[in-house]
Amino acid sequence: MAGATGPVAKLLVVDDEPGLRHMLEILFKREGYGVVSAPGCRPAVEAIKQSPRPFPVVLTDLAMPDGSGLDVLAAAKGRSSATEVVLITAHSTIENAIGAMRSGAYDFVTKPFEPAELAAVVAKALEKHAVVAENERLRARIRGVSQVELIGRSRAMRQVIDLAERIAPTRTTVLITGPSGTGKERVARLIHSLSDRRDGPFMVVNCGALPEALMESELFGHEKGAFTGAITRHSGLFREADKGTLMLDEVGELPASLQVKLLRALQERAIRPVGSTREVPVDVRVLAATNRDVEADVASGRFRQDLYYRLNVIRVALPSLRERVEDIPALVEHFVQKFASEMGKDVLGLTPDALKTVERFDFPGNVRQLENVIERAVALAGSRSIGLGDLPTEMSRTAGEPTPALLQLPESGCDLEELLGEVERRLLLEALERTGGVRKAAARLLGITFRSMRYRLAKHALDADASNPDDDAANGDEDSERASG
Repeated sequence: MAGATGPVAKLLVVDDEPGLRHMLEILFKREGYGVVSAPGCRPAVEAIKQSPRPFPVVLTDLAMPDGSGLDVLAAAKGRSSATEVVLITAHSTIENAIGAMRSGAYDFVTKPFEPAELAAVVAKALEKHAVVAENERLRARIRGVSQVELIGRSRAMRQVIDLAERIAPTRTTVLITGPSGTGKERVARLIHSLSDRRDGPFMVVNCGALPEALMESELFGHEKGAFTGAITRHSGLFREADKGTLMLDEVGELPASLQVKLLRALQERAIRPVGSTREVPVDVRVLAATNRDVEADVASGRFRQDLYYRLNVIRVALPSLRERVEDIPALVEHFVQKFASEMGKDVLGLTPDALKTVERFDFPGNVRQLENVIERAVALAGSRSIGLGDLPTEMSRTAGEPTPALLQLPESGCDLEELLGEVERRLLLEALERTGGVRKAAARLLGITFRSMRYRLAKHALDADASNPDDDAANGDEDSERASG
């Protein structure tokens, strides 16, 4: 029966009668379970608190000299809502049964009972525990991924997310590597949100953003009067992140003197504030991140080898966006929804040609650059679909090929009117960009009259974007057009 949950599943058996308790130990050990027993309510509550992991099932007598089985139930559920509790009593009353069920008991067994019957109840309780625990894990996973906007269906990103989920429950130090803009902080937030520290603080410090003198105080704190300007005591990020997670972003930028102090803090789990003579214990999980080639820095002596080994207990390597092109449509959809909602615009997505253009682009800035591109496109979009004209000019051209991709007939055909509209819109925007928004100059660049320029800008809802006081000088041209007409 233990096969459904694994032979290492541990049960807590609680009963003040030594003979019955011993019989239950033998019964469930024969069923393949690990068994922990307690002779009463208080030892059971203590065992629940001290157990490294919550018990899947607790089997407890209801009436005991030092307390009630309902107290054991409350302690078990307080530790983990997924724990299933089976109560045993010699007093079979409806009131007892109803009270136990309302308190969250899985089942209610009366004495005397058949061992096989009790074993079947426990097996079903274990099955329910497995389902509930899996549902909780999935909910936590979905909640964490949604919170940090970590999106990926590619094999590369699934490996990253799966590794993050496996290491989240530990307190192991993690080194997150990858090019700029790949989402290292989001991975760190995912690990934190899936860990038992999720209710604690999540602090981030950019190790390359502050001078060395300030960085030491920022990390480890300082005492009042420790240096000129230290008019108050400062706790520092290590203490502020106590019981939580501290992310050291761009850790490869740390100067040598701080590398030594960070190594000691990680080894001793204690810090010494600037100006203090005593060490302060801290309970912090450290996640470090860098876009540098740390191995090369170690080889050159720029980064301490012992600190590298201490940080690189587990490495999470993030792929560039070019290595996960299949994730681009999902990322685009997410960012379009995000920015359309923020801007209050009815934008639904990209046209097929625009999406193909985005997928072909190199994105040296990775996901961060893609996010910025989509934010710009949503802001410029004059319809429900983002076209090529809404994308940066450089994205609509392939390297060494000045012909815009949208002028190529797709294999599946196209809507000619829509395509021509996108060509016109893109050329209008490019002309305005080249002329600094001066419509008169843009019209000359396109070989059209100022009146035609204004008409086309209004048609594509670009007239507000193209406003420029220098265009006042163009009014004379418009008057001339009217006269000649």
